[in-house]
Amino acid sequence: MKQLKLKSLFTGIAVITVLASCHKDKKIEPTDTPADTLKTAMYILNQGNFNANNSTLTYYNFTSKLLVPDQFKTVNGRGLGDTGNDIKIYGSKMYITVNVSSTVEVVDAKTAKSIKQISFFNNTVARQPRSIAFYKNMALITSYDGTVAVLDTASLTVTKYIQVGRNPEQLVVANNKLYVANSGGLDFGNPDKTVSVVDLTTLTETKKITVGVNPVSIAADSYGDVYVVSFGDFDKIGPALTVINTSTDAVKSQTDLNAAYGTPIVVAGDLAYLVTADNKIQVYNVKTESVVSASFITDGTVVTTPFGIKADGSTGELFITDAKDYKSNGEVFAFDKNGKKEYSLTTGISPGAIAFVKK
Repeated sequence: MKQLKLKSLFTGIAVITVLASCHKDKKIEPTDTPADTLKTAMYILNQGNFNANNSTLTYYNFTSKLLVPDQFKTVNGRGLGDTGNDIKIYGSKMYITVNVSSTVEVVDAKTAKSIKQISFFNNTVARQPRSIAFYKNMALITSYDGTVAVLDTASLTVTKYIQVGRNPEQLVVANNKLYVANSGGLDFGNPDKTVSVVDLTTLTETKKITVGVNPVSIAADSYGDVYVVSFGDFDKIGPALTVINTSTDAVKSQTDLNAAYGTPIVVAGDLAYLVTADNKIQVYNVKTESVVSASFITDGTVVTTPFGIKADGSTGELFITDAKDYKSNGEVFAFDKNGKKEYSLTTGISPGAIAFVKK
């Protein structure tokens, strides 16, 4: 999916103004992500070409330096399918959403050996799964049909579909609630502009919060805030950043920003990372609510088309995927905490999400 250069500027001054509503002191431990531990390997999910049925799963071992172009096909003897969108590890299992094929692959996290392939269909209509989050014994999976599936992580069966907004994209657990970005992105000219709040005890939507037009990317910090990146209508409305207080579910602030379409906002520890439309990685501190850097990369390394970001909060390393021209093999760059390149690896076509295998 190509990036669009948009008019609004996500400048240091704007971020400081928007995020400086209060100083954060109380830290809230996240509920959907295990604590950082030493990583041993990583998987890079390559989307491939739309309708080409060529998604792949690159594997890299940090100790042995072994690079496997498609670990899933190597161990399972078949391909992943069409347009892999998200990949997350929870416990000993890894979950992969394959959007156009409308499947979720559950595999062994260490080997990528298939445990179960789950079809996401409503009778004969594809639900089109997108993104994954976790809470206790549940994998929570958005689908373009306006639902969040509740998948039991033990039985690997869907126990419920929660109705949310139109074409939901990313989702995050914060303050024991689920926040879902409802994009409405398939309804061209009439996108959604809400975030659904789901009670994780009753598994029902309790409210919708109005945010910027076409919200896609969402992340939470450990101080009680959720960050929503909306990408606008590609015409008169540009992208925006909305900050939500999870204690009250009130919008703290909303501002224009300069964002590359479809790329994530990532929070790791006290730092947040965002890809701008001019292909820079902007960094700010979510605790002090101040800009750290307008450009994370400090050594002149050029990432042609930044597409995905994965941060290691324990080391400060940042991994950035490069989709290049969206047609040929991509690349993933590893940078140290000071923004200097450590190494790069060749991936498949359109590398997006990354998952770390931990000890």
